Amino acid sequence: MKKVITYGTFDMLHYGHINLLRRARALGDYLVVGITSEDFDKQRGKINVKQSLYDRINAVKSTGLVDEIIVEEYVGQKIDDIIKYGIDVFAIGSDWKGKFDYLSNFCQVVYLPRTKGISSSSIRNNMSTLKMGYIGNSTILGKFYNETAYVNGLKQSLVLTNTPSFIKKNIKENNVNFAKNVEECIDNSDVVYIVSDPEKNYSLVENLLNKGINVISEAPICLSRKEFDNLSDIADKNNLILFDAIKTAYSTAYHRIVLFAKSGIIGDIVSVDATCTSLSSSYAKSEDAKWGSLFAWGPTALLPVFQLLGCNYKSKEILTSYSKDKTIDVFTAINFVYEKAIASIKVGRNVKSEGQLIISGTKGCIYVPAPWWKTDYFEVHFENSNDNKRYYYELNGEGIRDMLLCVYDNISTKKNLTFISKNETREIIGVIEDWKNKVDTIEI
Repeated sequence: MKKVITYGTFDMLHYGHINLLRRARALGDYLVVGITSEDFDKQRGKINVKQSLYDRINAVKSTGLVDEIIVEEYVGQKIDDIIKYGIDVFAIGSDWKGKFDYLSNFCQVVYLPRTKGISSSSIRNNMSTLKMGYIGNSTILGKFYNETAYVNGLKQSLVLTNTPSFIKKNIKENNVNFAKNVEECIDNSDVVYIVSDPEKNYSLVENLLNKGINVISEAPICLSRKEFDNLSDIADKNNLILFDAIKTAYSTAYHRIVLFAKSGIIGDIVSVDATCTSLSSSYAKSEDAKWGSLFAWGPTALLPVFQLLGCNYKSKEILTSYSKDKTIDVFTAINFVYEKAIASIKVGRNVKSEGQLIISGTKGCIYVPAPWWKTDYFEVHFENSNDNKRYYYELNGEGIRDMLLCVYDNISTKKNLTFISKNETREIIGVIEDWKNKVDTIEI
Protein backbone atom coordinates (compact mmCIF):
# COMPACT_ATOMS: atom_id res chain seq x y z
CA MET A 1 0.00 0.00 0.00
CA LYS A 2 1.38 3.38 -1.05
CA LYS A 3 0.98 6.05 1.68
CA VAL A 4 0.79 9.79 1.01
CA ILE A 5 0.95 12.64 3.53
CA THR A 6 0.19 16.35 3.21
CA TYR A 7 -0.07 19.23 5.67
CA GLY A 8 -1.94 22.49 6.06
CA THR A 9 -3.96 24.79 8.29
CA PHE A 10 -7.12 24.22 6.20
CA ASP A 11 -8.76 27.34 7.62
CA MET A 12 -12.14 28.18 6.05
CA LEU A 13 -12.00 25.09 3.80
CA HIS A 14 -12.44 26.00 0.12
CA TYR A 15 -12.23 24.26 -3.27
CA GLY A 16 -8.50 25.01 -3.47
CA HIS A 17 -7.99 22.84 -0.38
CA ILE A 18 -10.24 20.14 -1.82
CA ASN A 19 -8.32 20.13 -5.11
CA LEU A 20 -5.07 19.72 -3.16
CA LEU A 21 -6.50 16.76 -1.23
CA ARG A 22 -7.78 15.13 -4.43
CA ARG A 23 -4.41 15.46 -6.15
CA ALA A 24 -2.58 14.16 -3.07
CA ARG A 25 -4.92 11.18 -2.80
CA ALA A 26 -4.36 10.30 -6.47
CA LEU A 27 -0.65 9.77 -5.71
CA GLY A 28 -1.25 6.67 -3.59
CA ASP A 29 -3.67 4.35 -1.80
CA TYR A 30 -3.84 5.91 1.70
CA LEU A 31 -3.88 9.64 2.54
CA VAL A 32 -2.73 11.07 5.87
CA VAL A 33 -3.39 14.79 6.51
CA GLY A 34 -1.55 16.81 9.13
CA ILE A 35 -3.53 19.82 10.39
CA THR A 36 -1.56 22.46 12.28
CA SER A 37 -2.52 23.27 15.87
CA GLU A 38 -3.30 26.81 17.02
CA ASP A 39 -0.01 27.10 18.91
CA PHE A 40 2.08 25.93 15.96
CA ASP A 41 0.21 28.30 13.66
CA LYS A 42 1.15 31.16 15.97
CA GLN A 43 4.79 30.10 15.96
CA ARG A 44 4.68 30.31 12.17
CA GLY A 45 3.15 33.79 12.30
CA LYS A 46 -0.45 32.78 11.48
CA ILE A 47 -2.45 34.62 14.13
CA ASN A 48 -5.56 35.32 12.06
CA VAL A 49 -6.82 31.74 11.66
CA LYS A 50 -10.59 32.01 11.99
CA GLN A 51 -11.60 28.43 12.82
CA SER A 52 -10.70 26.25 15.79
CA LEU A 53 -8.63 23.10 15.33
CA TYR A 54 -11.75 21.05 16.03
CA ASP A 55 -13.71 22.79 13.26
CA ARG A 56 -10.84 22.48 10.79
CA ILE A 57 -10.44 18.76 11.48
CA ASN A 58 -14.17 18.15 11.01
CA ALA A 59 -14.19 20.15 7.76
CA VAL A 60 -11.34 18.09 6.28
CA LYS A 61 -12.90 14.86 7.51
CA SER A 62 -16.22 15.77 5.86
CA THR A 63 -14.60 15.79 2.40
CA GLY A 64 -14.37 11.99 2.46
CA LEU A 65 -10.94 12.20 0.83
CA VAL A 66 -8.84 11.48 3.91
CA ASP A 67 -8.00 8.16 5.56
CA GLU A 68 -6.28 9.54 8.66
CA ILE A 69 -5.92 12.97 10.30
CA ILE A 70 -3.09 13.93 12.65
CA VAL A 71 -2.23 17.22 14.38
CA GLU A 72 1.03 19.05 13.58
CA GLU A 73 2.43 20.65 16.73
CA TYR A 74 6.18 21.25 16.39
CA VAL A 75 9.06 22.02 14.05
CA GLY A 76 10.57 18.86 12.58
CA GLN A 77 7.42 16.79 13.10
CA LYS A 78 7.16 16.02 9.37
CA ILE A 79 10.25 13.81 9.57
CA ASP A 80 8.86 12.01 12.62
CA ASP A 81 5.50 11.48 10.90
CA ILE A 82 7.03 10.16 7.67
CA ILE A 83 8.97 7.54 9.63
CA LYS A 84 6.16 6.75 12.08
CA TYR A 85 3.44 6.24 9.46
CA GLY A 86 5.64 4.61 6.79
CA ILE A 87 5.02 7.39 4.27
CA ASP A 88 6.04 6.92 0.62
CA VAL A 89 5.07 10.35 -0.78
CA PHE A 90 5.08 13.80 0.81
CA ALA A 91 2.79 16.18 -1.15
CA ILE A 92 2.40 19.93 -0.71
CA GLY A 93 1.27 22.96 -2.74
CA SER A 94 3.62 24.36 -5.39
CA ASP A 95 3.82 27.68 -3.53
CA TRP A 96 6.19 25.81 -1.15
CA LYS A 97 8.42 24.61 -4.02
CA GLY A 98 11.93 23.85 -2.79
CA LYS A 99 11.05 24.40 0.88
CA PHE A 100 10.69 20.71 1.67
CA ASP A 101 13.35 19.20 -0.59
CA TYR A 102 15.16 17.99 2.55
CA LEU A 103 12.38 15.42 3.04
CA SER A 104 13.52 13.61 -0.14
CA ASN A 105 16.00 11.78 2.14
CA PHE A 106 12.99 10.03 3.68
CA CYS A 107 10.41 9.73 0.88
CA GLN A 108 9.38 11.08 -2.51
CA VAL A 109 8.53 14.83 -2.45
CA VAL A 110 5.86 16.12 -4.84
CA TYR A 111 4.85 19.78 -5.27
CA LEU A 112 1.23 19.96 -6.44
CA PRO A 113 -0.14 22.78 -8.63
CA ARG A 114 -2.03 25.36 -6.60
CA THR A 115 -5.57 26.36 -7.53
CA LYS A 116 -5.25 29.90 -8.87
CA GLY A 117 -7.24 32.80 -7.45
CA ILE A 118 -8.26 31.19 -4.16
CA SER A 119 -6.68 30.96 -0.70
CA SER A 120 -7.71 31.26 2.94
CA SER A 121 -5.73 34.51 3.12
CA SER A 122 -7.61 36.02 0.18
CA ILE A 123 -10.94 35.01 1.74
CA ARG A 124 -9.95 36.64 5.03
CA ASN A 125 -8.69 39.75 3.20
CA ASN A 126 -12.03 40.10 1.42
CA MET A 127 -13.92 40.16 4.71
CA SER A 128 -15.17 43.49 5.99
CA THR A 129 -12.40 45.92 6.95
CA LEU A 130 -12.53 48.01 10.12
CA LYS A 131 -10.68 51.32 10.33
CA MET A 132 -8.74 51.73 13.57
CA GLY A 133 -7.86 55.08 15.10
CA TYR A 134 -5.44 55.87 17.91
CA ILE A 135 -5.52 58.54 20.63
CA GLY A 136 -2.73 59.25 23.10
CA ASN A 137 0.87 60.27 23.70
CA SER A 138 2.41 57.02 24.94
CA THR A 139 5.03 54.70 23.47
CA ILE A 140 2.53 51.86 23.72
CA LEU A 141 0.35 53.63 21.13
CA GLY A 142 3.12 52.96 18.63
CA LYS A 143 3.07 49.26 19.53
CA PHE A 144 -0.69 49.05 18.87
CA TYR A 145 -0.27 50.89 15.58
CA ASN A 146 2.49 48.52 14.48
CA GLU A 147 0.64 45.36 15.52
CA THR A 148 -2.53 46.39 13.65
CA ALA A 149 -0.69 45.69 10.39
CA TYR A 150 -0.56 41.97 11.24
CA VAL A 151 -4.32 41.50 11.64
CA ASN A 152 -6.45 40.90 8.56
CA GLY A 153 -9.61 42.96 8.69
CA LEU A 154 -8.08 45.92 10.55
CA LYS A 155 -6.73 48.98 8.75
CA GLN A 156 -4.64 51.70 10.38
CA SER A 157 -6.45 55.03 10.30
CA LEU A 158 -5.64 58.37 11.98
CA VAL A 159 -3.50 59.07 15.04
CA LEU A 160 -4.50 61.87 17.41
CA THR A 161 -1.63 62.99 19.62
CA ASN A 162 -0.06 66.07 21.15
CA THR A 163 3.43 64.74 20.39
CA PRO A 164 3.48 63.60 16.72
CA SER A 165 7.27 63.59 16.37
CA PHE A 166 7.60 61.47 19.53
CA ILE A 167 4.92 59.01 18.37
CA LYS A 168 6.48 58.68 14.89
CA LYS A 169 9.70 57.46 16.49
CA ASN A 170 7.80 54.44 17.82
CA ILE A 171 5.97 53.60 14.57
CA LYS A 172 7.58 51.48 11.88
CA GLU A 173 5.83 53.13 8.94
CA ASN A 174 6.72 56.56 7.59
CA ASN A 175 3.32 57.50 6.16
CA VAL A 176 1.45 58.02 9.44
CA ASN A 177 -1.65 60.19 9.11
CA PHE A 178 -2.46 62.45 12.05
CA ALA A 179 -5.91 63.71 13.03
CA LYS A 180 -6.43 67.39 13.86
CA ASN A 181 -9.04 66.72 16.54
CA VAL A 182 -11.22 64.02 18.11
CA GLU A 183 -14.04 64.61 15.61
CA GLU A 184 -11.77 63.90 12.65
CA CYS A 185 -10.52 60.73 14.34
CA ILE A 186 -14.13 59.62 14.97
CA ASP A 187 -15.17 60.32 11.38
CA ASN A 188 -12.40 58.06 10.07
CA SER A 189 -12.61 55.16 12.55
CA ASP A 190 -14.76 52.17 13.41
CA VAL A 191 -12.74 51.37 16.52
CA VAL A 192 -10.35 53.57 18.50
CA TYR A 193 -7.49 52.62 20.82
CA ILE A 194 -6.96 55.04 23.72
CA VAL A 195 -4.06 55.54 26.11
CA SER A 196 -5.11 58.58 28.11
CA ASP A 197 -4.67 60.16 31.52
CA PRO A 198 -6.95 58.03 33.77
CA GLU A 199 -8.33 61.23 35.28
CA LYS A 200 -9.62 62.29 31.84
CA ASN A 201 -10.36 58.92 30.28
CA TYR A 202 -14.02 58.59 31.25
CA SER A 203 -15.27 61.59 29.27
CA LEU A 204 -13.24 60.57 26.21
CA VAL A 205 -14.53 56.97 26.23
CA GLU A 206 -18.10 58.18 26.83
CA ASN A 207 -17.88 60.56 23.87
CA LEU A 208 -16.59 57.85 21.53
CA LEU A 209 -19.24 55.33 22.56
CA ASN A 210 -22.02 57.90 22.17
CA LYS A 211 -20.72 58.60 18.64
CA GLY A 212 -21.00 54.90 17.74
CA ILE A 213 -17.29 54.07 17.98
CA ASN A 214 -15.97 50.80 19.43
CA VAL A 215 -13.31 51.44 22.09
CA ILE A 216 -10.12 49.71 23.24
CA SER A 217 -8.88 51.56 26.31
CA GLU A 218 -5.77 51.17 28.41
CA ALA A 219 -6.65 50.33 32.00
CA PRO A 220 -8.03 51.79 34.11
CA ILE A 221 -10.83 52.64 31.70
CA CYS A 222 -12.27 55.01 34.31
CA LEU A 223 -11.92 55.66 38.03
CA SER A 224 -15.20 54.53 39.61
CA ARG A 225 -17.55 51.57 39.50
CA LYS A 226 -20.45 53.90 38.70
CA GLU A 227 -18.61 55.37 35.71
CA PHE A 228 -17.81 51.91 34.40
CA ASP A 229 -21.42 50.78 34.76
CA ASN A 230 -22.51 53.82 32.76
CA LEU A 231 -19.94 53.15 29.99
CA SER A 232 -20.97 49.50 29.83
CA ASP A 233 -24.62 50.48 29.49
CA ILE A 234 -23.83 52.87 26.62
CA ALA A 235 -21.76 50.20 24.85
CA ASP A 236 -24.50 47.58 25.24
CA LYS A 237 -27.23 50.00 24.14
CA ASN A 238 -25.29 50.92 20.97
CA ASN A 239 -24.16 47.33 20.31
CA LEU A 240 -20.51 48.33 20.64
CA ILE A 241 -17.50 46.75 22.31
CA LEU A 242 -15.62 48.32 25.22
CA PHE A 243 -12.32 46.48 25.51
CA ASP A 244 -10.02 46.58 28.52
CA ALA A 245 -6.56 46.76 26.93
CA ILE A 246 -4.59 44.73 29.48
CA LYS A 247 -2.47 43.02 26.85
CA THR A 248 -1.14 40.38 29.26
CA ALA A 249 -4.53 38.63 29.24
CA TYR A 250 -4.07 37.85 25.54
CA SER A 251 -0.57 36.39 25.63
CA THR A 252 -0.59 32.64 25.10
CA ALA A 253 1.68 31.85 28.05
CA TYR A 254 -0.41 33.86 30.53
CA HIS A 255 -3.64 32.30 29.26
CA ARG A 256 -2.10 28.84 29.72
CA ILE A 257 -0.97 29.77 33.23
CA VAL A 258 -4.56 30.59 34.20
CA LEU A 259 -5.85 27.35 32.64
CA PHE A 260 -3.14 25.28 34.34
CA ALA A 261 -3.89 26.81 37.74
CA LYS A 262 -7.65 26.33 37.37
CA SER A 263 -7.24 22.74 36.15
CA GLY A 264 -6.09 21.59 39.60
CA ILE A 265 -2.59 20.60 38.51
CA ILE A 266 -1.18 22.43 41.57
CA GLY A 267 -4.15 21.50 43.76
CA ASP A 268 -6.28 24.14 45.43
CA ILE A 269 -4.96 27.67 44.95
CA VAL A 270 -4.07 29.18 48.32
CA SER A 271 -2.02 32.22 47.30
CA VAL A 272 -1.41 34.54 44.35
CA ASP A 273 1.53 36.97 44.50
CA ALA A 274 2.17 39.41 41.65
CA THR A 275 4.85 42.11 41.44
CA CYS A 276 5.19 44.80 38.75
CA THR A 277 7.71 47.65 38.99
CA SER A 278 9.60 49.99 36.68
CA LEU A 279 12.18 52.72 37.03
CA SER A 280 11.76 56.18 35.51
CA SER A 281 10.78 56.14 31.85
CA SER A 282 13.40 57.48 29.48
CA TYR A 283 10.53 58.85 27.38
CA ALA A 284 9.62 62.02 29.23
CA LYS A 285 6.87 62.89 26.72
CA SER A 286 5.10 59.55 27.09
CA GLU A 287 1.51 59.83 28.37
CA ASP A 288 2.09 57.23 31.10
CA ALA A 289 5.48 58.58 32.26
CA LYS A 290 3.78 60.69 34.93
CA TRP A 291 1.38 58.02 36.17
CA GLY A 292 1.79 56.64 39.67
CA SER A 293 2.37 52.98 40.43
CA LEU A 294 -1.29 51.94 40.81
CA PHE A 295 -2.40 53.67 37.59
CA ALA A 296 0.55 52.29 35.64
CA TRP A 297 0.76 48.75 37.05
CA GLY A 298 -2.32 48.12 39.20
CA PRO A 299 -4.61 46.67 36.50
CA THR A 300 -1.94 44.24 35.29
CA ALA A 301 -0.99 43.06 38.78
CA LEU A 302 -4.64 42.68 39.83
CA LEU A 303 -5.55 40.64 36.75
CA PRO A 304 -4.27 37.20 37.92
CA VAL A 305 -5.67 37.78 41.41
CA PHE A 306 -9.23 38.26 40.18
CA GLN A 307 -9.01 35.73 37.35
CA LEU A 308 -7.74 32.98 39.66
CA LEU A 309 -9.47 33.75 42.96
CA GLY A 310 -12.50 35.72 41.81
CA CYS A 311 -13.74 39.15 42.80
CA ASN A 312 -15.52 38.22 46.04
CA TYR A 313 -12.73 38.75 48.55
CA LYS A 314 -13.58 39.17 52.24
CA SER A 315 -11.27 42.11 52.95
CA LYS A 316 -8.31 44.06 51.61
CA GLU A 317 -5.56 46.31 52.93
CA ILE A 318 -3.86 48.93 50.76
CA LEU A 319 -0.42 50.22 51.78
CA THR A 320 0.87 53.12 49.71
CA SER A 321 3.90 55.40 49.68
CA TYR A 322 3.79 58.76 47.89
CA SER A 323 6.48 60.87 46.24
CA LYS A 324 7.87 63.78 48.20
CA ASP A 325 5.61 66.24 46.41
CA LYS A 326 2.59 63.92 46.99
CA THR A 327 1.76 63.88 43.26
CA ILE A 328 2.05 60.12 42.66
CA ASP A 329 2.28 56.88 44.61
CA VAL A 330 5.75 55.49 44.03
CA PHE A 331 4.94 52.17 45.68
CA THR A 332 1.68 50.45 46.60
CA ALA A 333 1.06 47.01 48.07
CA ILE A 334 -2.40 45.45 48.38
CA ASN A 335 -3.27 42.36 50.42
CA PHE A 336 -6.52 40.45 49.85
CA VAL A 337 -8.16 37.90 52.11
CA TYR A 338 -10.49 35.31 50.52
CA GLU A 339 -12.51 32.52 52.13
CA LYS A 340 -9.73 29.98 51.63
CA ALA A 341 -6.91 31.92 50.02
CA ILE A 342 -4.89 35.11 50.16
CA ALA A 343 -3.35 37.33 47.50
CA SER A 344 -0.93 40.21 47.34
CA ILE A 345 0.26 42.62 44.72
CA LYS A 346 3.21 45.01 44.79
CA VAL A 347 3.48 47.80 42.23
CA GLY A 348 6.14 50.48 41.99
CA ARG A 349 7.12 53.45 39.85
CA ASN A 350 10.71 54.55 40.36
CA VAL A 351 11.09 51.39 42.45
CA LYS A 352 12.88 48.20 41.39
CA SER A 353 11.82 44.74 42.49
CA GLU A 354 11.74 41.28 40.89
CA GLY A 355 8.67 41.31 38.66
CA GLN A 356 7.54 37.74 39.14
CA LEU A 357 4.22 35.91 39.54
CA ILE A 358 3.87 32.99 41.96
CA ILE A 359 0.70 30.92 42.29
CA SER A 360 0.83 28.59 45.28
CA GLY A 361 -1.31 25.47 45.61
CA THR A 362 -1.78 22.45 47.85
CA LYS A 363 0.09 20.17 45.41
CA GLY A 364 2.58 22.52 43.79
CA CYS A 365 3.12 26.04 42.49
CA ILE A 366 3.42 27.93 39.23
CA TYR A 367 6.46 30.19 38.96
CA VAL A 368 6.62 32.89 36.28
CA PRO A 369 9.92 34.81 36.11
CA ALA A 370 10.25 38.53 35.46
CA PRO A 371 8.76 40.17 33.55
CA TRP A 372 5.78 37.86 34.07
CA TRP A 373 3.33 40.21 32.32
CA LYS A 374 4.95 39.55 28.95
CA THR A 375 6.38 36.10 29.43
CA ASP A 376 6.68 33.26 26.96
CA TYR A 377 7.78 30.80 29.64
CA PHE A 378 6.75 29.45 33.04
CA GLU A 379 7.50 26.55 35.37
CA VAL A 380 5.29 24.21 37.39
CA HIS A 381 7.07 23.14 40.59
CA PHE A 382 6.31 20.18 42.87
CA GLU A 383 7.73 18.88 46.14
CA ASN A 384 9.82 16.39 44.18
CA SER A 385 11.87 18.57 41.86
CA ASN A 386 12.16 15.69 39.38
CA ASP A 387 8.49 16.25 38.60
CA ASN A 388 8.97 19.94 37.73
CA LYS A 389 8.01 20.97 34.21
CA ARG A 390 8.81 23.95 32.00
CA TYR A 391 6.50 25.36 29.35
CA TYR A 392 7.29 27.67 26.42
CA TYR A 393 4.83 29.53 24.20
CA GLU A 394 5.23 31.98 21.34
CA LEU A 395 4.68 35.61 22.33
CA ASN A 396 3.21 37.69 19.50
CA GLY A 397 3.52 41.42 20.04
CA GLU A 398 3.26 41.13 23.84
CA GLY A 399 -0.33 39.91 23.43
CA ILE A 400 -1.41 43.00 21.47
CA ARG A 401 -1.70 41.14 18.17
CA ASP A 402 -4.01 38.48 19.63
CA MET A 403 -6.03 41.17 21.41
CA LEU A 404 -6.59 43.03 18.15
CA LEU A 405 -7.65 39.80 16.46
CA CYS A 406 -10.14 39.26 19.29
CA VAL A 407 -11.37 42.84 18.87
CA TYR A 408 -11.98 42.29 15.15
CA ASP A 409 -13.81 39.02 15.78
CA ASN A 410 -16.00 40.65 18.45
CA ILE A 411 -17.02 43.54 16.23
CA SER A 412 -17.54 41.49 13.05
CA THR A 413 -19.50 38.70 14.75
CA LYS A 414 -21.27 40.87 17.35
CA LYS A 415 -20.23 38.38 20.03
CA ASN A 416 -18.97 39.38 23.45
CA LEU A 417 -15.88 37.18 23.60
CA THR A 418 -13.05 38.57 25.68
CA PHE A 419 -10.31 37.25 27.95
CA ILE A 420 -11.27 39.77 30.68
CA SER A 421 -14.80 39.71 32.08
CA LYS A 422 -16.80 42.84 32.84
CA ASN A 423 -16.81 41.89 36.49
CA GLU A 424 -13.00 41.64 36.57
CA THR A 425 -12.63 45.04 34.87
CA ARG A 426 -15.17 46.55 37.26
CA GLU A 427 -13.37 45.23 40.33
CA ILE A 428 -9.96 46.42 39.09
CA ILE A 429 -11.50 49.88 38.72
CA GLY A 430 -13.15 49.50 42.12
CA VAL A 431 -9.85 48.82 43.92
CA ILE A 432 -8.32 51.92 42.34
CA GLU A 433 -11.43 53.92 43.29
CA ASP A 434 -11.10 52.78 46.90
CA TRP A 435 -7.43 53.76 46.93
CA LYS A 436 -8.25 57.22 45.58
CA ASN A 437 -10.90 57.63 48.29
CA LYS A 438 -8.50 56.22 50.92
CA VAL A 439 -10.81 53.29 51.67
CA ASP A 440 -8.92 50.40 53.34
CA THR A 441 -5.78 52.46 52.72
CA ILE A 442 -2.79 53.23 54.95
CA GLU A 443 -0.16 55.75 53.87
CA ILE A 444 3.36 54.62 54.76
